[in-house]
Formats: sequence, C-alpha cells, structure tokens
Amino acid sequence: MDHSEKIVLILGANGRFGRAAVSAFAAAGWKVLAQARRQPNVPLPEEAIHLATPLAATGKLADQVAGASAVVYAVNPRYTDWRELALPLLKLGMDLAQHLDALLMLPGNVYNFGAGMPPVLDEHTPEHPTTVKGRIRCEMEAALARRAPAGLRSVVIRAGDFFGCGRGSWIDLVIARSLARGKLIYPGPRDVPHAWAYLPDLARAFVAVAEQGDRQGFSRLQFTGHTLTGAQLLDGIDAAATDCGIQPARGFKRGAMPWGILRLGGLVVPMWREVTEMAYLWRVPHALDGRALLRCVGPLQETPFPAAMRQTLIDLALVPGSEASADIP
Repeated sequence: MDHSEKIVLILGANGRFGRAAVSAFAAAGWKVLAQARRQPNVPLPEEAIHLATPLAATGKLADQVAGASAVVYAVNPRYTDWRELALPLLKLGMDLAQHLDALLMLPGNVYNFGAGMPPVLDEHTPEHPTTVKGRIRCEMEAALARRAPAGLRSVVIRAGDFFGCGRGSWIDLVIARSLARGKLIYPGPRDVPHAWAYLPDLARAFVAVAEQGDRQGFSRLQFTGHTLTGAQLLDGIDAAATDCGIQPARGFKRGAMPWGILRLGGLVVPMWREVTEMAYLWRVPHALDGRALLRCVGPLQETPFPAAMRQTLIDLALVPGSEASADIP
C-alpha cells in the first residue's frame, strides 16, 4: 500500500477501542481521521485529526474523509440502547464505507454463539444466540454479508472481553472496583476459562489487517488474546498490584458477583437487566482460535499478560502517581 493511501477513519474515536485504534494506526504511519462528537478527552497523536461531524451527517463526513482506505467502526451504543441504535448506526457506517470504497472493520464479540457455545470458537463455529444482544450481533454481521455483492468490503475481527486503555471494562467496573479497599470480585466460577482482549494488542491486529489493502467481500477473523480462568485473572491482578506496590498487607479478599440481587434489581434498573442477560458468559468456558488471523497477517505483537495488567492498573489510576483515562460513550 502506498504511503499516500494510508488514511484511516476511526468512527467513535473517543471510546476505549476507538482511542486504542487511533494510537495504533498513528504509530504505524497512517494519517488518522478521528471522528467523535466531543473533543477528544486525551491529546491525539500528531498524525490524527479530530472530526466532530456526526455519523448521521454521512454526506458531509464523506467529503471530509475522502481518500480513506479503511473505516474502523468503533461506535458502541450504551448497553441499554442496543435494541434501538445498533443496527441503524451500523447502516450509516456501511453506507459511508461503501461510498468511500473503503474496508469497513468491525470489532466483534462472542455473543453470537450463545450459552451452548463450544469451548473453542473459530470462524466456522455455528451461531446460536440465546440473548437479545447476541441476536443483534448476528444481525449486524449478516447485514455486512448481505451488502457484499453490492460492493461493500468488510471484515469482523472477533475478540473476547476488552481490558486496558482506561475505564469502562469489567476490570474497573466490577473485578477491581474495590482494589483500593483490598477486595477483588469475580463474576463467575473461578475455574472457567474466559476470553480477554488487551486493547492495544487488538488495535494493532486491526492495523495489520488494514495494511493488506486488498480484502474483498465479507470475512471474519478472530483474535486469540488471553484466555484465563477466574483464578488466573485474579492472580494476575494480585501480582500486578504487588509489582506496583499497592497490595494490602494481608493480601486481597476475593468475592463473588451478587447475580441474584442484580436480577431482582433489573426489574427496575435497565442496565442491571442488560448485564444479567449476559451472565452465562462467565459460566460457559470459551476461547478464540486466532490461527486464521495469523495466517493472514503473520505474527502479531502480543503483550504478556503480566505487563498488560500492570499497564491496565496504571491506566485506571490505581497506581500512585498515575492518572486515569476516562471513557466517553
């Protein structure tokens, strides 16, 4: 790909994945057009330009981003707004990417496979969603596939639960929320493997796929990330906290998620209802087979889990002298 063609549009650049994508593409020498309704809450790299034009103003935005060869769709409505907004917003992104003849890149997740999913997931695993959000995810990917014969080029890169790059993940919202008080909470059985994706690594995988520059039609790839049991994750947080000098003298107490209370509260608190719908993800073992991605792009830079978790705690301002990186929906 010629350097003059290396222009990427990041839709939703103020979210955690959007910010990670901005940094990764800029570091790889791309000119980055960072679309976000609000001014970025952290300084953009020199190679990045902020665009405040809303996604709904598709025509105006298309004029501003002419020449972009890749569009990273980092837009993610609030959990409680998925039913109303997920598909309409994606359609706007599809229209824009097709107008630009750019590759539309969508971060996927494991919701598609439902509570009966096998322990190892690959690009050919049948989709049997058992939740509303799982069905929406399937519909989003099906919409991309249906548009392929009309010329839309798109790829879904599926990953586990995000962590890193600031607030807004299970790590800070639940698991390490009470870290300063010496307590860790895990949402499921501690012997069940669960898929995780460290955002800087995932963003670099997006860059590697975009660098190919010749993808056609619709395709799916998977990012392996880190597969950890609950015990391994908590041990990793404990070790990272110790390394940073913030472990309590008697070690961390470990507790469980009060799912029963959340289910009852979900009758009146919409967010709790949406969260409890996905509780099965903590009970059902799952890992992502990322060999197809590696065959496409070659070896990827992977941050060892201890280093990734240490940086995550720093990003969350849980380490003395560090400053939190806030997420803006």
